[in-house]
Formats: sequence, structure tokens, C-alpha cells
Amino acid sequence: MSEYILEMRDVTKRFPGVLALDKAHLKLRPGDVHCLLGENGAGKSTMMKILAGAQPADSGEILIDGTAVQILSPHHAQELGISMIYQEFNLSPYLSVAENIFLGREPRLGKSPFIDWKRMYNDSREILKRIRVDLDVRRPVNELSVAQQQMVEIAKALSVKAKIIVMDEPSATLTEHELAALFDLIRTLRSDGIGLIYISHRLEEVFEIGDQVTVMRDGQHVATKPVSELNREEIIRMMVGRELTEEYPKEFFTRGEERLRVEGLGREGAFSDVSFSLYTGEIVSLTGLVGAGRTEVARAIFGADKITAGRIFLDGKPVEVRSPQDAIKYGIGLLTEDRKNQGLVLGMTVRENTTLASLKKLVKRLFINRKEERSVAEQYVRELQIKTPSVEQVVQNLSGGNQQKVVLAKWLFTQSRVLIFDEPTRGIDVGAKAEIFKLMNALIKKGVAILMISSELPEVLGMCDRVLVMHEGRLAGELTREEASQERIMRLATGMGKAEAA
Repeated sequence: MSEYILEMRDVTKRFPGVLALDKAHLKLRPGDVHCLLGENGAGKSTMMKILAGAQPADSGEILIDGTAVQILSPHHAQELGISMIYQEFNLSPYLSVAENIFLGREPRLGKSPFIDWKRMYNDSREILKRIRVDLDVRRPVNELSVAQQQMVEIAKALSVKAKIIVMDEPSATLTEHELAALFDLIRTLRSDGIGLIYISHRLEEVFEIGDQVTVMRDGQHVATKPVSELNREEIIRMMVGRELTEEYPKEFFTRGEERLRVEGLGREGAFSDVSFSLYTGEIVSLTGLVGAGRTEVARAIFGADKITAGRIFLDGKPVEVRSPQDAIKYGIGLLTEDRKNQGLVLGMTVRENTTLASLKKLVKRLFINRKEERSVAEQYVRELQIKTPSVEQVVQNLSGGNQQKVVLAKWLFTQSRVLIFDEPTRGIDVGAKAEIFKLMNALIKKGVAILMISSELPEVLGMCDRVLVMHEGRLAGELTREEASQERIMRLATGMGKAEAA
């Protein structure tokens, strides 16, 4: 009997123009949390899709409990005890918790085609009880929080008797409390002998729950080591292949003229009486707990949601922003939190996404000048160092960090004077984060005013000149860079005091 429940040996995968995996390998012991790390584009997701049966490998070998297997499909992977929990959950929103747990495998009444609802509900409760989760199994999934939906995904994995569970960025949208609950659950699964492969860009989580670390770079295996033998700097060096001298490469500029001002901004049921200014030469952070109203404020400034109170000023003049088209006209751009669904058209190319918000600039006699459009896209690919075989590459095939750069290229082409970055580094690696921050510095230098919404307090403290903190739909306080600390921000975010008393 092998000491490993999983071995992936010399796995290779090619796509047109890209060697995604080059003889990559990974080993997993039962009861281990094995953290799989690497920059976007390192090959982590491709490797896990091969393990999950979603893509075939070109060559290499996979062993389960020491026996070589050919994983033919996702269903076959489940039969082998492998379950994959993707960052975008694979749940049917209008079906109940129990129906999602047993979807496609519903217990039947004897040999009849009818579902044994009583058994399905009872079995679902037993699985949820095993992972210490209290949910109404009859409740529709679309009524659950993100954290609760994640628990349903884990229950689904256990219902097929999974012995290997892959979690891809499971913490990306969780609050601190929800993250603690997830870690408790992972420890329970580990004690039951289940092997977990944990993919995350948050390195602090590796030291919290990891046993082993495998680092990949450019489709190749770099190293596998026990977490106890590593520190943060060593992991970053292995991931990026170089010393990353600064995670937060903040540059300081003289504050210039007021670019944007909002006075008494409100949207019924979402936020109220929000007032602040953005100046050239600085990055201002809008932070707070999830649900505090940060994204709602950004959407209102961008015209995506209608405001019910307040005024917006641009360069000292009042403007009416009733729609995103108005915002673009006034030079306001929004890099949305959900870049895949709201910031990009995934089926379109880099070229098409880059020019999408400003096609009028390229129209000559009713037709788009394709040569000029290609030239524009190629210019931004060079300037932003977007890693893509060509501007004709479909953006869904790019890594998360490069997708974010394409979104930024789109807004740069509109010549935005105000850019709102909503969670700009969510789901991207430390190397790509540093690149995004350097691009923000370059924009500030050119006179663009930046509002950055972030849940990551280290990047708020590392990159921002001022911090605006929201609590339950209102601004709870403003802190200068010198005044700001994680403790002071959290006090304001939880409603525990004013900035002066923080």
C-alpha cells in the first residue's frame, strides 16, 4: 500500500502556443493539507482540471493509492474519490441544499423512478452534521451566503465519499469569521484522513492550515517542502523566481487639485450621507467589512446604480452621472470586483476587450478601423506587459493577473481621469499584485485620481495615502497614512469609535 493517496508524475499539457504543464508532479498523503502555490499562469488550475477529469493530459501518470489510473471524465474522477471545489461554485441556485448535494445521484424509492425524498433529506442532514454545519436542507441555495454555499459544495464532495478534495481559492470572498469556520472544517476533514489540495494566493493561510507546500512556476514543479521549513519570503522567491523587494511598491507624490468630490451621496437601502474628495497625486482607500456599502458607493459614482441623494463633482463642477455611459463621458472608470462577469467579455479577444468601452474612437465611416484597433491593443499589451500570445487571444484563456491588466487597458483607452479599483488584487498572485500596484503608481504620476476598495488591510496600509472606513452604509471615519493601522481601521469598521478616538 502506497503512503500517498495521490501521485501525479511528469504531467504535461499543451495548448495552442502555450506549454501549460511541463512534466509537473505532486504527491498527497491522507490527512494532509497540501498547499499548491504559484503565480497566475503557473499551471495550478490546469493540473487540477486534469486531476478532476475536466481536461486530458498529453502525457504523464496519475496514481490513486499506488494504482495507475486514466481519469476519463469528472464523473469518473468522483468514482475514484476525487472532488474539486472551484472558486465559482457548481451549484443549481433554485434547487434545495439536499437536491444540490445529491444532484444526479438522487436516492430512489425501490426500483421506481421516483425520488426517495425522506432518505435524501436525512442523508443530507447526516453529512452536514458530520462537518458540524447547521443548514435547512430544504432551503434553496440562492438564499444562502457565500460561506454557506461553500459548505454545501464540501457536503457534496463528502456525499460521493471523496478521499481527495481540491479547494481552489476557497477564501476569496469570505469574511474573517467565515474563514475561521472554514479552517475548522478543514481540520475536521484532515482528522478524518481526507487529503486536501488547497490553492490560495493568501500566503498567511498556508502557515495557518498547511502541512506541505508545492510551488509551481511556468508549468513546472519548483519545490515541495513541509510548511514548517519555510517562511513567507522563501515562498515568494520560489513563486516569482526572483527577490520581490517590495510587495507594496508605494511611491509618494505631491497632492494636487481636487479631481472628484461626492457630497451627501446616498442610495436608499444601501448607503447614506457619504462625502469625500479625491485629489491628484494620491491613492485613497475605501474599506470596511463585507456588506458595509463600499461596492455600492463605487457603482453609484459610476452610474451603474441610481443615487437617491447627494451630488457628484468632477474638477470642481457638478455632473450628473445617470449611467455608465455618462461616467465614461466624464472620464470615470470602474474596475469591478467581479472582473470575469462584469469587467470582461470572456469570449472576446484581448483586442476586442481593450477597445470595448471606446469603440467610437475607432469608427471611420460607420466601420471600425481594425488596423488601428489592433495597434491600440498591441500598445497596451506592451505598456502593461500583458502576457498573451497575441491580441487575438481570447481573454478567458489568460491568467487572473493578465485579465485584470486587460480591464485596466480598457479604462486607460477611455482616458479616464478617475479610476475606481474594486478589490484589484483579488485572486491574483504576489508578483502580479506588485505589478498592478506599480501601474497604479504610474497612473497617479500621470494625474489620474484613484479610489481603491480593498478588504486586504496590509495592501490598504501599504499603498494608500488616506483611508476612508465604512460601517453599515455610512462613513465611520477618515485616517491619514500616518494615523492608519489595522487596529484603528477595524475599530471604525466595526462601529467601535470615531477616527479621533481610535
